[in-house]
Amino acid sequence: MYDVIIIGAGPAGASAAIFTAKAGKKTLVIDNDKGVTKRAWVENHYGAPEISGPDLVETGKKQAAKHGAEFVNGTVTKIEKGEQGLSVLTEEQSYAAKHVIVATGFSSEVAEASGLATKPGTEPRVKTILDVDAAGRTNVEGVWAAGTIAGVSVHTIITAGDGAKVAINVISEMNGERYVDHDVLKV
Repeated sequence: MYDVIIIGAGPAGASAAIFTAKAGKKTLVIDNDKGVTKRAWVENHYGAPEISGPDLVETGKKQAAKHGAEFVNGTVTKIEKGEQGLSVLTEEQSYAAKHVIVATGFSSEVAEASGLATKPGTEPRVKTILDVDAAGRTNVEGVWAAGTIAGVSVHTIITAGDGAKVAINVISEMNGERYVDHDVLKV
């Protein structure tokens, strides 16, 4: 069983994975390599004066993997609540977790198939988003959402920040106290 499964490896999902894995939580990221960031050119992401979307996504995945996040390719079809936690079903396999973070960008299919509450989108071309609280919680216990699918702006810097925020909230809930991740410069 994983502590956290993240659906989507774009800026929101990879950012969440960086934090959960670095906090020592057993983290799995499931991605189908169809995110819109793969088609982006980015010149407004802090710390990256200019970068291609594919390079930004790969950098995020490498950073999360460095801290222990595992990655699998697949398309998630449904999230189910069970007695022992959550099951995340792909077209070929099932994975178990205590918490799931949905970071699927523009795609709401898995949310709708899983009974997660949705509402109309707020961004251009984003038709449906998940109905989440300020922490990123959905209507299903243990299922969270981050990034564009959670209603934040499609800009990579904003979705990455939202992924980090939701991950901090998940880690804090798991730990039973507010989690802070600060490294100190080695001199």
